[in-house]
Amino acid sequence: MRIGFLACPGTLPGSPVRRADAFEHDRQVAAIAPALAARGIALEVVDWHAPDAAFAGLPLVLLGTVWDYQDRYPAFMARIDALEAAGIALCNPVQVVRWNIDKRYLADLAARGAPTIPTIWAEAADAASVEEAFIRFGCERVVVKRQVGAGAEGQHSFTRAAPPAPGWRMDRPAMIQPFVPSIESEGELSFILIDGEVSHALRKRAAAGDYRIQSVYGGCEEPYAPTSADLAQVAQVASALPFPTPLYARIDMVRGEDGGLLLMEAELIEPYLYPEQGPDLGERIAAAVAARIAQATTARA
Repeated sequence: MRIGFLACPGTLPGSPVRRADAFEHDRQVAAIAPALAARGIALEVVDWHAPDAAFAGLPLVLLGTVWDYQDRYPAFMARIDALEAAGIALCNPVQVVRWNIDKRYLADLAARGAPTIPTIWAEAADAASVEEAFIRFGCERVVVKRQVGAGAEGQHSFTRAAPPAPGWRMDRPAMIQPFVPSIESEGELSFILIDGEVSHALRKRAAAGDYRIQSVYGGCEEPYAPTSADLAQVAQVASALPFPTPLYARIDMVRGEDGGLLLMEAELIEPYLYPEQGPDLGERIAAAVAARIAQATTARA
């Protein structure tokens, strides 16, 4: 049996436009493929831009490293809609992607009781809305992010002492949040969930002089041993998701001033799952995939 692992030109091995962080694609595939092979399942990497014929015969597809979807949103949604319509199981499903692709889902989770960071949602963020954020949040620094975005692309950080120029304006809908200082001291904490259970956790730190923790900006990672209080807050976020338990999730959190964790992102589309900090990640994913294939086979019988 074959299943698909969706990638993009920026992550495909041998691509002339391969990203600097595409080694994460290699690590993730290397962790998952052998565990699947041991169960008689071959993992086939497929460019999500490929013709329909490339997906023929695949009962299930992992969204993998589709790390250009935010710039090709309509085409990406059309692709996964078509795959689901063709009877291919998607992990995670289209309903999850459609909900998670716009960061307004954070407002939904906040309404459901998840601990989140205060946010201003701006269809056209400009210098005036940044000034409004300083006043509303009573803070000295804010971060402005794209509502549909990934990897900190197009992100800005401003301080009261260094605000945006008067004519500054974001080129797409944005979200504005107070900067959480612990991102520079403790770092960002990521919790990897497979079928709703925490597989492993890690701490991500930014390079000196930066606050972005992604590897492409010089960030680094280390294992993290979560406390029972940490795990309780992760479970609070997971239980607030408005759909059945997804195959995988990465819950990214930072510590607030009161010592509790605040949700940065619930990554449910194409997160890197940090197999180097989770040695049994491949086996966990393989077991979850095999169970879903078995369920689908039973349903069709």
